[in-house]
Amino acid sequence: MKQRTLGRTGLRVSEIGIGTMTFGTMADEATSLRILDRCFEAGVNFLDAAEIYPIPPRREYAGRTEEICGKWLRERPRDSVIVATKVAGPLGGWFLAPIRHGTTALDRHHIERAVEGSLRRLGTDYLDLYQTHWPDPDVPVEETLEALDRLVEAGKVRYVGCSNENAHGLMRSLWMADRNGTVRFETIQNNFSLANRHFEDELARICREERISLLAYSPLAAGVLTGKYLGGNWPEGARFTRYRDGDARVKAMTRRFVNEGTLRTAERMAEVARGLGLAPATFAVAWVLSRDFVGSALIGATSETQLEETLAAAEVTLPPEALAAVDELSREIRHPMG
Repeated sequence: MKQRTLGRTGLRVSEIGIGTMTFGTMADEATSLRILDRCFEAGVNFLDAAEIYPIPPRREYAGRTEEICGKWLRERPRDSVIVATKVAGPLGGWFLAPIRHGTTALDRHHIERAVEGSLRRLGTDYLDLYQTHWPDPDVPVEETLEALDRLVEAGKVRYVGCSNENAHGLMRSLWMADRNGTVRFETIQNNFSLANRHFEDELARICREERISLLAYSPLAAGVLTGKYLGGNWPEGARFTRYRDGDARVKAMTRRFVNEGTLRTAERMAEVARGLGLAPATFAVAWVLSRDFVGSALIGATSETQLEETLAAAEVTLPPEALAAVDELSREIRHPMG
């Protein structure tokens, strides 16, 4: 599997990384360990976790995902895997309620406590990449960067990144890092897929000009681009099949991902994929990897069998006519995902 350099760092990561938010809920420990084994065998050297995982977040099992990843890491050389995790922040987006007692702010106190917990659960003395999970409008970004800077100086973290950030927030953080001489965000982890191309509106240009790499999560739009929800299907055990009968926040998330626009995208993309002899999942991940600002596409799985079609994208180069075809369809369809 080919590798790419993240931002201005020395980190060389596989084009496909494994996202682990299902580990400990939708995938039990044994299944999670097998998923990691299969990815490693395929050449994946990059795993991404978070202190609040698994999803959906609940106080009683927050951190379980990092514990599972730590058990797997103990069985191989530490320098053979690029390990990334995240400090929660205020739990924005659809994470509406805190999963821990007290604050979840990106202040010095929480960041210093959070990194120690992640290091302990992962069973390592350093992290290759430490990311803020959500922006924190109540804490000055310079305080957050100064706290992260101390972690780098202490050798606990090699590089830092952000997640779920917008163009203004990213540019402000870069300006403050330059002004104060602290570490800066070298990566940004945002939702990006053929069903959600908002990243290309402004953030892609920032990434190119400032040499920041996108870690693209949900390249399959949480499974929608596989086509499994087409024709009114709600597959048993699928994420949104479970979520559509949940509380108001997960119902809202279901509507964001499974709607007329995204389903039309999935249907038409599948037609282009079939013309190339590719599975829709393979095409969707390969399309993400065709973007020059992407450092790695983060795939997820709840079983080993789900991996094969997504891992296959590492061997695919989409022809110009296929890229043009999906560009055309994405201009025609309004995507309500944000």
